[in-house]
Amino acid sequence: MSCNLLFRRVFFYGAITLMGCAALLAIAAFIPRKWSFPTNYACEFKLYISSDGFHTNFFVPVETPVFNWRTRLNLDELANQPGQSYQYLQFGWGDRIFYIQTPSWDQIEPTNALRALFYWHNTSALFVKGHPDLPDIPNEQMKCLKLDKTDYLALMQFIEDSFEVGDRGQKQRIASGQDQQSSFYAANGYYSILNTCNSWTANGLRAANVNTPLWGGLAQPVMFHLRNGCQCAH
Repeated sequence: MSCNLLFRRVFFYGAITLMGCAALLAIAAFIPRKWSFPTNYACEFKLYISSDGFHTNFFVPVETPVFNWRTRLNLDELANQPGQSYQYLQFGWGDRIFYIQTPSWDQIEPTNALRALFYWHNTSALFVKGHPDLPDIPNEQMKCLKLDKTDYLALMQFIEDSFEVGDRGQKQRIASGQDQQSSFYAANGYYSILNTCNSWTANGLRAANVNTPLWGGLAQPVMFHLRNGCQCAH
């Protein structure tokens, strides 16, 4: 067998394999994990999930009767104007280098994006921003979600466990956000095409018994399947 023919076969079968994997992920993205929901569920605690079509975030109350972020995180270090009265905290997770070095989607560096997707051991970061009120972000979808006490605490614990902590248990702030009104923290987990920012959001939702797609790597399926049986007006 000539080298040219061998190369063609390797390329052909490799392309078929990649297309097959892409098709399986696409199918998994639109198949829900849950088909029914409890009817006696206590819809007590409200939070929000946002998406700009590519990336998803949690927006959670700073304080509820069962969980207070002021005792878990130094809110004065989030922005360059400490002492602000925040009512909501925004949490997002992603590739550390890409997240910190990319102020907006129109400023993406292709090599940086390819590294984040196809390298399998990318360190991660948590983006945290405080808001005095629930923000109305242009061109961004915001969905409301209600949870009972057990599931709400499970989600808060998931977010807190996503922080990488130092030897003394402190959360490690590593950079200011590009808007100077937010912070990046060292996070647990490694980013890749199979474990994206939206996978992190989906994992948090699963911890809270909220419906998610079989594969939560894309923002649109995560938002599409977002439900747990509670009626929740924006």
